[in-house]
Amino acid sequence: MPTPDPYLHRAATDRPYFSADGETYLARTALREIRKTRPLRVLSEEDYDFWQTYGYVIVRQAVPAEEARQLLAFAWEFQDMDPDRPETWYPERPYRDELDRHLHVYGFVEAYQHRLQWSMRQNRRVYEAFVDVWDSEQLWVTLDRLNLNPPNTGNRSRDLIEATDRGFDIELHWDVDTTQGILPQRVQGIIALNDTQDGHGGFQCNPELFRQFNQWQAAQPADRDPIRPTVDRAELPVVRPELKAGDLLIWNGLLAHGVAANTSADGVRAVQYLSMMPALEEHEELRTSRINSWRTLGTPEWNWTLVGDAVRPEWERYGSPELDELGEKLLGLRSWRAEDSAK
Repeated sequence: MPTPDPYLHRAATDRPYFSADGETYLARTALREIRKTRPLRVLSEEDYDFWQTYGYVIVRQAVPAEEARQLLAFAWEFQDMDPDRPETWYPERPYRDELDRHLHVYGFVEAYQHRLQWSMRQNRRVYEAFVDVWDSEQLWVTLDRLNLNPPNTGNRSRDLIEATDRGFDIELHWDVDTTQGILPQRVQGIIALNDTQDGHGGFQCNPELFRQFNQWQAAQPADRDPIRPTVDRAELPVVRPELKAGDLLIWNGLLAHGVAANTSADGVRAVQYLSMMPALEEHEELRTSRINSWRTLGTPEWNWTLVGDAVRPEWERYGSPELDELGEKLLGLRSWRAEDSAK
Protein backbone atom coordinates (compact mmCIF):
# COMPACT_ATOMS: atom_id res chain seq x y z
CA MET A 1 0.00 0.00 0.00
CA PRO A 2 1.39 3.48 -0.85
CA THR A 3 2.34 6.00 1.82
CA PRO A 4 -0.86 7.67 3.12
CA ASP A 5 -1.68 11.15 1.86
CA PRO A 6 -0.62 13.73 4.52
CA TYR A 7 -4.24 14.89 4.73
CA LEU A 8 -5.31 11.42 5.79
CA HIS A 9 -5.49 10.59 9.48
CA ARG A 10 -4.71 7.25 11.04
CA ALA A 11 -7.55 5.72 13.01
CA ALA A 12 -7.18 4.91 16.71
CA THR A 13 -6.88 1.18 16.14
CA ASP A 14 -4.22 -1.47 15.86
CA ARG A 15 -5.20 -1.98 12.22
CA PRO A 16 -3.79 0.57 9.72
CA TYR A 17 -6.92 2.44 8.67
CA PHE A 18 -6.49 5.94 7.21
CA SER A 19 -9.21 8.47 6.36
CA ALA A 20 -9.74 12.18 5.73
CA ASP A 21 -13.44 12.34 6.49
CA GLY A 22 -14.42 9.45 8.77
CA GLU A 23 -16.53 7.87 6.01
CA THR A 24 -14.18 6.16 3.54
CA TYR A 25 -10.90 4.52 4.56
CA LEU A 26 -7.73 3.23 2.97
CA ALA A 27 -6.49 -0.06 4.35
CA ARG A 28 -3.86 -2.67 3.53
CA THR A 29 -6.46 -5.41 3.87
CA ALA A 30 -9.95 -5.10 2.41
CA LEU A 31 -12.84 -5.82 4.77
CA ARG A 32 -13.84 -8.83 2.72
CA GLU A 33 -10.34 -10.31 3.18
CA ILE A 34 -9.78 -9.72 6.92
CA ARG A 35 -8.69 -12.69 8.98
CA LYS A 36 -10.12 -12.08 12.42
CA THR A 37 -7.83 -11.27 15.35
CA ARG A 38 -10.70 -10.87 17.81
CA PRO A 39 -13.40 -13.42 18.63
CA LEU A 40 -16.82 -12.74 17.14
CA ARG A 41 -19.20 -11.11 19.62
CA VAL A 42 -22.52 -10.85 17.81
CA LEU A 43 -22.09 -12.41 14.39
CA SER A 44 -21.86 -16.16 14.04
CA GLU A 45 -19.17 -17.77 11.90
CA GLU A 46 -21.82 -18.28 9.22
CA ASP A 47 -22.88 -14.61 9.47
CA TYR A 48 -19.29 -13.42 9.09
CA ASP A 49 -18.65 -15.69 6.12
CA PHE A 50 -21.83 -14.40 4.47
CA TRP A 51 -20.72 -10.79 5.15
CA GLN A 52 -17.36 -11.32 3.49
CA THR A 53 -18.83 -13.26 0.56
CA TYR A 54 -21.93 -11.23 -0.27
CA GLY A 55 -21.24 -7.80 1.25
CA TYR A 56 -24.03 -7.55 3.82
CA VAL A 57 -25.27 -9.15 7.01
CA ILE A 58 -28.42 -8.88 9.12
CA VAL A 59 -28.35 -8.83 12.93
CA ARG A 60 -31.81 -9.89 14.04
CA GLN A 61 -33.32 -7.87 16.92
CA ALA A 62 -30.18 -5.78 17.38
CA VAL A 63 -32.43 -3.42 19.33
CA PRO A 64 -35.81 -4.14 20.94
CA ALA A 65 -38.67 -3.80 18.44
CA GLU A 66 -40.51 -1.49 20.85
CA GLU A 67 -37.59 0.97 20.82
CA ALA A 68 -37.63 0.93 17.03
CA ARG A 69 -41.35 1.72 17.04
CA GLN A 70 -40.80 4.61 19.46
CA LEU A 71 -38.27 6.11 17.07
CA LEU A 72 -40.74 5.65 14.22
CA ALA A 73 -43.32 7.60 16.23
CA PHE A 74 -40.74 10.37 16.66
CA ALA A 75 -40.10 10.44 12.88
CA TRP A 76 -43.82 11.07 12.29
CA GLU A 77 -43.96 13.76 14.97
CA PHE A 78 -40.78 15.53 13.82
CA GLN A 79 -42.32 16.09 10.38
CA ASP A 80 -45.81 16.98 11.66
CA MET A 81 -47.19 13.95 9.83
CA ASP A 82 -49.99 11.71 11.13
CA PRO A 83 -49.55 7.97 10.42
CA ASP A 84 -53.35 7.60 10.25
CA ARG A 85 -53.91 10.49 7.83
CA PRO A 86 -52.15 9.95 4.49
CA GLU A 87 -53.10 13.45 3.35
CA THR A 88 -50.50 14.79 5.83
CA TRP A 89 -47.67 12.79 4.23
CA TYR A 90 -47.23 15.19 1.30
CA PRO A 91 -46.90 18.67 2.80
CA GLU A 92 -46.30 21.65 0.57
CA ARG A 93 -43.00 23.12 1.66
CA PRO A 94 -40.24 25.38 0.32
CA TYR A 95 -37.09 23.80 -1.10
CA ARG A 96 -33.73 25.44 -0.57
CA ASP A 97 -32.24 23.79 -3.65
CA GLU A 98 -32.53 20.74 -5.87
CA LEU A 99 -30.85 18.47 -3.29
CA ASP A 100 -33.42 19.51 -0.67
CA ARG A 101 -36.25 18.55 -3.04
CA HIS A 102 -34.65 15.21 -3.87
CA LEU A 103 -34.23 14.38 -0.17
CA HIS A 104 -37.93 15.09 0.39
CA VAL A 105 -38.87 12.77 -2.47
CA TYR A 106 -36.68 10.02 -1.01
CA GLY A 107 -38.18 10.44 2.47
CA PHE A 108 -35.19 11.64 4.49
CA VAL A 109 -35.98 12.98 7.96
CA GLU A 110 -33.52 15.73 8.94
CA ALA A 111 -33.09 14.79 12.60
CA TYR A 112 -29.64 13.77 13.84
CA GLN A 113 -29.27 14.16 17.60
CA HIS A 114 -32.50 13.05 19.28
CA ARG A 115 -32.18 10.94 22.43
CA LEU A 116 -33.93 8.01 20.75
CA GLN A 117 -31.39 8.05 17.92
CA TRP A 118 -28.58 8.09 20.47
CA SER A 119 -30.20 5.23 22.34
CA MET A 120 -29.75 3.11 19.20
CA ARG A 121 -26.17 4.34 18.71
CA GLN A 122 -25.21 3.46 22.30
CA ASN A 123 -26.78 0.03 22.13
CA ARG A 124 -24.08 -2.50 23.09
CA ARG A 125 -25.25 -5.19 20.67
CA VAL A 126 -25.21 -2.73 17.76
CA TYR A 127 -21.71 -1.57 18.69
CA GLU A 128 -20.34 -5.10 19.00
CA ALA A 129 -21.73 -6.05 15.58
CA PHE A 130 -19.59 -3.29 14.06
CA VAL A 131 -16.62 -4.43 16.14
CA ASP A 132 -17.04 -7.81 14.45
CA VAL A 133 -17.11 -6.24 10.98
CA TRP A 134 -14.08 -3.95 11.41
CA ASP A 135 -12.17 -6.28 13.76
CA SER A 136 -11.57 -3.18 15.89
CA GLU A 137 -13.05 -1.91 19.15
CA GLN A 138 -12.11 1.75 18.72
CA LEU A 139 -14.97 3.11 16.65
CA TRP A 140 -16.93 6.29 16.06
CA VAL A 141 -20.62 6.24 15.19
CA THR A 142 -21.95 8.12 12.18
CA LEU A 143 -24.18 11.11 12.95
CA ASP A 144 -26.85 10.34 10.42
CA ARG A 145 -30.60 10.76 10.07
CA LEU A 146 -33.80 8.79 9.59
CA ASN A 147 -35.84 7.76 6.59
CA LEU A 148 -39.63 7.66 6.45
CA ASN A 149 -40.72 6.99 2.90
CA PRO A 150 -44.47 6.90 2.16
CA PRO A 151 -45.82 5.88 -1.26
CA ASN A 152 -43.84 7.65 -3.97
CA THR A 153 -46.62 9.70 -5.43
CA GLY A 154 -47.65 13.37 -5.47
CA ASN A 155 -44.78 15.61 -4.44
CA ARG A 156 -42.80 12.52 -3.44
CA SER A 157 -42.97 10.93 -6.90
CA ARG A 158 -39.61 9.82 -8.24
CA ASP A 159 -40.71 11.07 -11.64
CA LEU A 160 -39.98 14.56 -10.30
CA ILE A 161 -36.26 13.74 -10.32
CA GLU A 162 -34.67 14.02 -13.75
CA ALA A 163 -33.19 10.73 -14.91
CA THR A 164 -29.49 10.59 -15.79
CA ASP A 165 -27.43 8.10 -17.75
CA ARG A 166 -24.43 8.12 -15.41
CA GLY A 167 -23.57 8.86 -11.81
CA PHE A 168 -25.67 8.46 -8.67
CA ASP A 169 -28.89 6.50 -8.98
CA ILE A 170 -30.94 5.91 -5.82
CA GLU A 171 -32.14 2.62 -7.29
CA LEU A 172 -28.69 0.97 -7.51
CA HIS A 173 -25.24 2.43 -6.85
CA TRP A 174 -21.95 2.01 -5.02
CA ASP A 175 -20.91 4.29 -2.14
CA VAL A 176 -17.33 4.55 -3.39
CA ASP A 177 -15.52 5.02 -6.70
CA THR A 178 -15.02 1.44 -7.85
CA THR A 179 -12.53 2.37 -10.59
CA GLN A 180 -9.78 3.39 -8.17
CA GLY A 181 -6.64 1.29 -8.03
CA ILE A 182 -6.96 0.83 -4.28
CA LEU A 183 -10.64 0.47 -3.46
CA PRO A 184 -11.73 2.54 -0.45
CA GLN A 185 -13.30 0.70 2.48
CA ARG A 186 -16.66 1.90 3.74
CA VAL A 187 -19.40 0.41 5.91
CA GLN A 188 -23.00 1.55 6.18
CA GLY A 189 -26.00 0.35 8.14
CA ILE A 190 -29.70 0.76 8.85
CA ILE A 191 -31.96 -0.24 11.71
CA ALA A 192 -35.47 -1.11 10.59
CA LEU A 193 -38.15 0.85 12.45
CA ASN A 194 -40.99 -1.26 11.06
CA ASP A 195 -41.38 -4.59 9.27
CA THR A 196 -40.49 -4.95 5.59
CA GLN A 197 -43.55 -5.53 3.42
CA ASP A 198 -43.99 -6.11 -0.30
CA GLY A 199 -44.41 -2.90 -2.24
CA HIS A 200 -43.09 -0.63 0.52
CA GLY A 201 -39.72 -0.30 -1.19
CA GLY A 202 -36.59 -0.06 0.89
CA PHE A 203 -33.10 -1.51 0.80
CA GLN A 204 -32.10 -3.66 -2.15
CA CYS A 205 -28.70 -4.90 -3.26
CA ASN A 206 -26.76 -7.05 -5.70
CA PRO A 207 -24.85 -9.63 -3.62
CA GLU A 208 -23.80 -11.76 -6.60
CA LEU A 209 -22.12 -8.74 -8.19
CA PHE A 210 -20.21 -8.22 -4.93
CA ARG A 211 -19.15 -11.87 -4.86
CA GLN A 212 -18.03 -11.83 -8.49
CA PHE A 213 -16.79 -8.23 -8.59
CA ASN A 214 -13.23 -8.93 -9.76
CA GLN A 215 -14.36 -11.15 -12.63
CA TRP A 216 -17.10 -8.68 -13.59
CA GLN A 217 -14.71 -5.71 -13.41
CA ALA A 218 -12.17 -7.39 -15.70
CA ALA A 219 -14.78 -7.61 -18.49
CA GLN A 220 -15.90 -3.96 -18.26
CA PRO A 221 -14.78 -1.10 -20.53
CA ALA A 222 -12.19 1.33 -19.18
CA ASP A 223 -14.67 4.22 -19.18
CA ARG A 224 -17.39 2.44 -17.20
CA ASP A 225 -19.44 4.39 -14.64
CA PRO A 226 -17.52 4.34 -11.31
CA ILE A 227 -20.61 4.42 -9.06
CA ARG A 228 -23.48 2.99 -11.13
CA PRO A 229 -23.23 -0.64 -12.25
CA THR A 230 -24.57 -1.93 -15.54
CA VAL A 231 -25.46 -5.57 -15.03
CA ASP A 232 -27.66 -8.33 -16.38
CA ARG A 233 -30.08 -8.80 -13.48
CA ALA A 234 -31.07 -12.23 -14.69
CA GLU A 235 -27.46 -13.30 -14.20
CA LEU A 236 -26.69 -11.07 -11.18
CA PRO A 237 -30.06 -10.56 -9.47
CA VAL A 238 -31.03 -7.69 -7.19
CA VAL A 239 -32.51 -8.86 -3.88
CA ARG A 240 -34.49 -7.15 -1.10
CA PRO A 241 -33.62 -8.56 2.34
CA GLU A 242 -36.58 -8.98 4.68
CA LEU A 243 -36.27 -6.92 7.87
CA LYS A 244 -38.31 -6.76 11.06
CA ALA A 245 -38.51 -3.79 13.42
CA GLY A 246 -35.26 -3.70 15.41
CA ASP A 247 -33.15 -5.59 12.86
CA LEU A 248 -29.76 -4.11 11.92
CA LEU A 249 -28.50 -4.47 8.36
CA ILE A 250 -24.81 -3.70 7.73
CA TRP A 251 -23.38 -3.47 4.21
CA ASN A 252 -20.04 -2.97 2.54
CA GLY A 253 -19.66 0.22 0.46
CA LEU A 254 -18.53 -1.99 -2.44
CA LEU A 255 -21.93 -3.71 -2.47
CA ALA A 256 -24.11 -2.18 -5.19
CA HIS A 257 -27.29 -1.19 -3.41
CA GLY A 258 -30.16 1.25 -3.44
CA VAL A 259 -33.66 2.05 -2.26
CA ALA A 260 -36.60 0.68 -4.20
CA ALA A 261 -39.60 2.94 -4.75
CA ASN A 262 -42.61 2.62 -2.48
CA THR A 263 -45.38 1.47 -4.81
CA SER A 264 -47.90 0.58 -2.09
CA ALA A 265 -51.22 2.34 -1.53
CA ASP A 266 -50.70 3.38 2.08
CA GLY A 267 -47.59 1.72 3.57
CA VAL A 268 -44.32 3.31 4.66
CA ARG A 269 -40.69 2.26 4.84
CA ALA A 270 -38.85 3.55 7.93
CA VAL A 271 -35.24 3.15 9.09
CA GLN A 272 -32.49 4.84 11.07
CA TYR A 273 -29.21 5.18 9.21
CA LEU A 274 -26.54 3.99 11.64
CA SER A 275 -22.99 2.90 11.00
CA MET A 276 -19.64 2.86 12.79
CA MET A 277 -16.11 3.51 11.54
CA PRO A 278 -12.59 3.41 13.02
CA ALA A 279 -12.17 6.46 15.30
CA LEU A 280 -10.05 9.31 13.94
CA GLU A 281 -9.08 10.83 17.28
CA GLU A 282 -6.06 12.68 15.87
CA HIS A 283 -8.34 14.51 13.41
CA GLU A 284 -9.07 17.30 15.88
CA GLU A 285 -11.15 19.39 13.48
CA LEU A 286 -13.48 16.49 12.73
CA ARG A 287 -13.66 15.42 16.39
CA THR A 288 -14.53 18.97 17.52
CA SER A 289 -17.15 19.31 14.80
CA ARG A 290 -18.81 16.06 15.89
CA ILE A 291 -18.91 17.12 19.53
CA ASN A 292 -20.28 20.57 18.69
CA SER A 293 -23.07 19.15 16.54
CA TRP A 294 -24.13 16.91 19.45
CA ARG A 295 -23.85 19.69 22.02
CA THR A 296 -25.76 22.30 19.97
CA LEU A 297 -28.07 19.90 18.10
CA GLY A 298 -26.57 21.23 14.90
CA THR A 299 -26.46 19.49 11.53
CA PRO A 300 -23.19 17.55 11.04
CA GLU A 301 -20.88 19.37 8.64
CA TRP A 302 -18.75 16.63 7.12
CA ASN A 303 -21.18 15.33 4.51
CA TRP A 304 -22.65 17.81 2.05
CA THR A 305 -25.88 15.79 1.71
CA LEU A 306 -26.78 16.39 5.38
CA VAL A 307 -28.84 19.58 5.21
CA GLY A 308 -30.93 19.88 8.39
CA ASP A 309 -34.63 20.70 8.64
CA ALA A 310 -35.58 23.82 6.67
CA VAL A 311 -38.68 24.70 8.66
CA ARG A 312 -37.96 23.94 12.32
CA PRO A 313 -34.45 22.66 13.10
CA GLU A 314 -33.65 20.38 16.01
CA TRP A 315 -32.06 23.00 18.24
CA GLU A 316 -35.41 24.80 18.48
CA ARG A 317 -37.17 21.71 19.83
CA TYR A 318 -34.98 19.55 22.06
CA GLY A 319 -32.08 19.47 24.47
CA SER A 320 -28.79 17.65 23.96
CA PRO A 321 -29.19 13.90 24.54
CA GLU A 322 -27.32 12.27 27.42
CA LEU A 323 -24.50 9.89 26.59
CA ASP A 324 -23.20 6.94 28.57
CA GLU A 325 -19.49 6.03 28.58
CA LEU A 326 -19.79 4.06 25.35
CA GLY A 327 -21.69 6.92 23.70
CA GLU A 328 -18.99 9.41 24.70
CA LYS A 329 -16.35 7.25 23.03
CA LEU A 330 -18.47 6.67 19.93
CA LEU A 331 -18.91 10.44 19.57
CA GLY A 332 -15.29 11.37 20.30
CA LEU A 333 -15.98 13.15 23.59
CA ARG A 334 -13.96 10.51 25.46
CA SER A 335 -10.79 8.93 24.05
CA TRP A 336 -10.46 5.23 23.36
CA ARG A 337 -6.70 5.61 23.91
CA ALA A 338 -7.21 6.53 27.57
CA GLU A 339 -8.71 3.07 28.07
CA ASP A 340 -5.74 1.45 26.33
CA SER A 341 -3.18 3.30 28.48
CA ALA A 342 -4.97 2.18 31.65
CA LYS A 343 -4.60 -1.50 30.74
